[in-house]
Amino acid sequence: MLKTLLGSLIMEEKIETSEAKAKEIKGMIDKIVNKAKQTQIDSPAGGKKLAAIRDLGNRIPAAAVKKMTGEFLSKFSGRTSGYTRIIKLSPRQSDSARIAIIEFV
Repeated sequence: MLKTLLGSLIMEEKIETSEAKAKEIKGMIDKIVNKAKQTQIDSPAGGKKLAAIRDLGNRIPAAAVKKMTGEFLSKFSGRTSGYTRIIKLSPRQSDSARIAIIEFV
């Protein structure tokens, strides 16, 4: 479940989920972005570092890893943490679960 949420967040850059799930993946996505920033794809060890990113995110999809190491590197070059924000919404009507939007800053 977390793998799917992480992949969706990276690919869509914004997802709506329960507040508990959003808080759970916030720390994981920070670790993945930090690892991606350290990765130099042109270096000889680039392949190993890409594999480490996939392992860190519980095997997130390969397309998400490519997007993370390509497009997001320039977007987050000036930041050291705080790559996502959680916006709380009103509870869901059917089961009163707390809902939140998690998105990249």
